[in-house]
Amino acid sequence: VVAVATLLSTIWTFNGFETIYLLTGGNAGTEVYSILAYKKAMGALRFGPGTAVAFSLTPVLVFFILLLSRYMRRDSGREQEAITWQDRLIDGLGAILSSIFWVITLPFALVSKLLDAVKPQTGFSLGSKQRNALINGVLRAIALTALLIYVLFPFYWILITAFKSDAQIGQRIGTFWPEPWTTEQFSKLVYDLPFGLWFQNSLIVAVCTTLLAVLFSALGGYALARLHFRGSQLLTTILLVTYLLPGALMFIPMYGILADLKIVNTRWALLLTYPTFMMPFATWLLMGYYRSIPEELEQAAMVDGANRWQAFSKIILPLTKPALLAVTLFSFTAAWKEFLFAFVFISSDNLMTLPVGLAQTIFGDIYPWGLLMAASLIISVPVVIFYMYGQKYMVAGLTAGSVKG
Repeated sequence: VVAVATLLSTIWTFNGFETIYLLTGGNAGTEVYSILAYKKAMGALRFGPGTAVAFSLTPVLVFFILLLSRYMRRDSGREQEAITWQDRLIDGLGAILSSIFWVITLPFALVSKLLDAVKPQTGFSLGSKQRNALINGVLRAIALTALLIYVLFPFYWILITAFKSDAQIGQRIGTFWPEPWTTEQFSKLVYDLPFGLWFQNSLIVAVCTTLLAVLFSALGGYALARLHFRGSQLLTTILLVTYLLPGALMFIPMYGILADLKIVNTRWALLLTYPTFMMPFATWLLMGYYRSIPEELEQAAMVDGANRWQAFSKIILPLTKPALLAVTLFSFTAAWKEFLFAFVFISSDNLMTLPVGLAQTIFGDIYPWGLLMAASLIISVPVVIFYMYGQKYMVAGLTAGSVKG
């Protein structure tokens, strides 16, 4: 799990665009290859150099992606293969990560041993095991509390900033608590900006692309998991590679295709491109979940006279509800917050989605923090509602399918 998380984090870091672009615009020494590709292709309209820049780090990404694919396919139910260089490399990576983890936890172990060596001077003392358990519990509680504060503080900051006036924000009045609480930012958001139209555009695009992604990934995942045909293993690897390819590598050829279809600056541009980064991962996830369901259930149904479609729709599909909900939540969240494709393919104010529309309120290095925080608070409501309803199903779907593809 640590190896998979490390590889995914490395790949996603290489693919980063939105955060860097919105915070710095690629200036101040932050012009990474995705920013440079965008500037050359869309800013200067030099698609050749832009494509060359986008492809410059492809060999590095492909190496990590193939390594990750090899690791995630180890538990796919196939017979154990001969040890290859990829396996040795994976084992070496796991050993390195284990060593790093051991070095990080070494100070805690030393403190525990040091306290163990100190003999209590009072008449009452805890046994060695109880004392170690108490010390470990205290250290764990301190570490988790620090982690919790680190994770939740940005949400707290969003909340209090959304209810401050511009004067409070500019003059740093009531840094950690609004004095007084005001809805000024929400009023400006609704009445001074086309926030409702942006919200509507995001909702239409997110719902439609989620339906498409769930429908086709449910069918594609079942075909790859159950219908044994030549090239199925290659397709599973291609799915993962397609999902992890950076958007900076994809938006240039996609823009050319959409321009030829004459649908640039329309909702169709987003409806056709969003599934390209949703469906691969959704298919991979569902494929792993299908493999966790005994194949004998379908065989029994077909013995009783059902065809393949009936066995799938009446037997298998109802059993995959947790995975389907996980895919739905993932797809909706990805479409709801997507920035790069909407930023490149949409230029009309009345077609902008929420991330792109809010980005237009930033002028140079001047950020309307109150408006942005109020918008962030409103934008998070639909996602929070979905996750509150389907959290347990999403956890079940991810854990059953994420590493069994």
